[in-house]
Amino acid sequence: MPEETAPNQETQQLRDELKTVFEVVEDKKGENIRILDVRGQSSITDFIILVSALSEPHAKAIKLSLDKEISEKGIAVIGNDNTAESGWLVLDAFNFMVHIQTEAMRSLYALEELWKDGIEVELSDI
Repeated sequence: MPEETAPNQETQQLRDELKTVFEVVEDKKGENIRILDVRGQSSITDFIILVSALSEPHAKAIKLSLDKEISEKGIAVIGNDNTAESGWLVLDAFNFMVHIQTEAMRSLYALEELWKDGIEVELSDI
């Protein structure tokens, strides 16, 4: 019986983590937030969260708030890029990766195109 409940608990935990990320990013006025389900397409993560920032300082503010909330919630992070000068910040929490990009970087690298086969997760689903 515990084997049946473990996946449900893991699924709920992941949903809670995605919701936390979304709420922090939205609260800091991140724009064009998209959550893509890339399970079965990516060997490194299950979900990719894409966020646009108005500027490098805005990206850094989003990332700092996200880092603080993730730490407070005890969400394990396996990779963290805090170099705001690049216009692209990344947080890797294994099951999901958050990409915070200035609009110029988002247009240049077009991650939506790279992961175009990903299934967009509706915010109401989390």
